[in-house]
Amino acid sequence: MTHTTRDVVRELLRRIAAGDPVRTAELYAGHVDWKLNWPEDEHGRAATTWIRHRSTRADVAGHYRELVAHHVAGEAATAIERILVDGTEAVVLGEIRQTARATGRAYRARFALHLTVEDGLIVRHHVYEDSLAVAAAFGTEPVTAARAR
Repeated sequence: MTHTTRDVVRELLRRIAAGDPVRTAELYAGHVDWKLNWPEDEHGRAATTWIRHRSTRADVAGHYRELVAHHVAGEAATAIERILVDGTEAVVLGEIRQTARATGRAYRARFALHLTVEDGLIVRHHVYEDSLAVAAAFGTEPVTAARAR
């Protein structure tokens, strides 16, 4: 069956919302170019372990497991504003709303997700998000700094 880039992106968003890390990771190729726009020296800190580059499908499943483990269940939402597709490339624009489990702080973070889909699988996943809002919620950045923006 042939899946368009848009089909794969929509299925990815559906699986992320369903909260099943293994099924979500099945949409990724065995090797994936996964990058986050956070400063390199901030990757993998104890409060935000899921924030780091990934390279395999197993890494992807780990990302989604860690993300769930560090946030309060039932206090999350994602608003998708646009899905832009050009051939194998897609950009998803939106806002996430979460609550940090460690601090109880709620946050909102705007994001852009750049995906590349080849042969029905995601081969590139680059995230650009409001890292200051996330850091403030997890206590790695002063809350007043995030609110001042």
